[in-house]
Amino acid sequence: MSREVVLVTGAGRGFGEAIARRFASEGAAVAVLSRNRAQLDRVVAAIEADGGYGFAVTADVTSPADVDRAVSEVEAALGPITTFINNAGVPGPFGPLWEVDVEAWWQSQQVHIRAPMLFLHRILPGMIARNHGRAIIVSAIASRMVAPYLNAYCTGKIAQNRIVAEAAAELKDTAVKVFAIDPGFVFTALANETMTSPDARKWLPGMVGRLEQASGKGDDGDLARCAQRCIDLASGRYDALSGSYTELPDDLDAMVREKEAAA
Repeated sequence: MSREVVLVTGAGRGFGEAIARRFASEGAAVAVLSRNRAQLDRVVAAIEADGGYGFAVTADVTSPADVDRAVSEVEAALGPITTFINNAGVPGPFGPLWEVDVEAWWQSQQVHIRAPMLFLHRILPGMIARNHGRAIIVSAIASRMVAPYLNAYCTGKIAQNRIVAEAAAELKDTAVKVFAIDPGFVFTALANETMTSPDARKWLPGMVGRLEQASGKGDDGDLARCAQRCIDLASGRYDALSGSYTELPDDLDAMVREKEAAA
């Protein structure tokens, strides 16, 4: 992973932080991005304490101007981006389509759909010109579920998977590859935000109950597993799976063999 340049969005905490720190431990120069500078500075300090190289950049992932500026800053400081990880996300709003706040619902789609579109639109041309690069969109198991009262999240996540599939089809004659993944489950700040939401407690009591049970267990194993999945996909060994959505239990080697056998 030496000399690779990795940009991770939503990298101030949780899965984004774990992914960023793992890439840095592999020798990549890692740019971490979110709106919270204090969180980013803490992640960069942790990366540097471990002997890696981190670079913090703040941006609103739904703003074209911010995305353009952030990518320009990263590439000016570190060089061309070779791996992009889209991890920024929001959990709500929660409730029936006819009751949720329409603006909040649309803002969710801005984060889940507009943001990866803005970053891919900005980053892919350089990757295509260099004929090298990989993008990983952190989707969710909700992308293949119909979950009443979680309509904003499910809609955004299934759209992410389709963006990945479309991009992969359009990139098929290049060495640039794109993937969607489910990161697994860890009780992150995003999970806590869901658990404490009055609307989530009203409309999704079962899910809130499961989150409350998980909140005291401290099992963060999927942080490492998710980071490893990103490392594996960025390595090039699984480029045959470009366009696919995978979950942590999936056997990537078996999926490659099946794809090759069907070719």
